[in-house]
Amino acid sequence: MKLKKFIPGLVEMIKESGFDQTPLEVQDLTIPKIMSGADLIVNAPAGSGKTTALVISVIQQLKSAFEEAPRAVIVVPTKEKAFELEEQFQKFGKKTDLRTFVVFDKGILQYQKDMIYEGLDILIGTPLRIDELLSATGIPTVKLKILAFDDAEQILTPRYQSIVYRLAYGLPKVQKVLLANEWTNRFDELEERALTNPIIIDASEEGDEEE
Repeated sequence: MKLKKFIPGLVEMIKESGFDQTPLEVQDLTIPKIMSGADLIVNAPAGSGKTTALVISVIQQLKSAFEEAPRAVIVVPTKEKAFELEEQFQKFGKKTDLRTFVVFDKGILQYQKDMIYEGLDILIGTPLRIDELLSATGIPTVKLKILAFDDAEQILTPRYQSIVYRLAYGLPKVQKVLLANEWTNRFDELEERALTNPIIIDASEEGDEEE
């Protein structure tokens, strides 16, 4: 992993975590593509390092706190996953002033809305709650740069598929990143209908590395 292009605080935390010595193949493939601003689908097994690649890339792109509106929204399938992801952002972003916040089903909607409007940079949440907040004008999107789905195969299901498409269609100029542990044919439809010339990184045992 080439660190000279990363901000100093992020470099420090990458080194502290040992990722500069043992970057995983998926991270070497994925980080430059996310940082390029391209739409991206990454298919790789659990534990391959793709979530860490997303965290590092988002921190590098955003760099520091800026105004009030979120610049990255990351959708995850469960509350537990949301807080795990926030921990990673806090770990690698420790030397920055980037602000994160987690929203989830059954949380108090008005409280979550108020916290978002107090100002943050990275919003992490479950599909239903992200959708509810957007419908209630609880997420300002004027500064949004990145829309990501982690464990995307668990989100792009009949239960949440309409939410994914509403987000994708409603934010046409935003970079879209999907990270999945396994490929589903629903990605083919999403790629055709809602992504812009997406790069496909398939690091599964059967797939090619990059398309």
